Amino acid sequence: MLMTKQRRPAIRTLRGWAIHVLNEAGAIRECEEHGWMQDRADPHARERAFDIARRDPPAGLSPDAALAEVRDVLNSIGDTCPECPPD
Repeated sequence: MLMTKQRRPAIRTLRGWAIHVLNEAGAIRECEEHGWMQDRADPHARERAFDIARRDPPAGLSPDAALAEVRDVLNSIGDTCPECPPD
């Protein structure tokens, strides 16, 4: 029986990889109207993203550097969409 691995999407930048990891773990979401990334403030999802970064960093990057990039991206994302009106 032929077995194939699921291919990962092509990530062109380290920031893009970190956003993908955060999104995959459920730590961020996209504003449905405007497309801005938003921090979900879910500590369990953040831990999952950090675990993914440590366990499976991009080629040529140490687990510590991958973890630092995920943290940097997470710190740069707010919890509200700048284009949505305040509640």
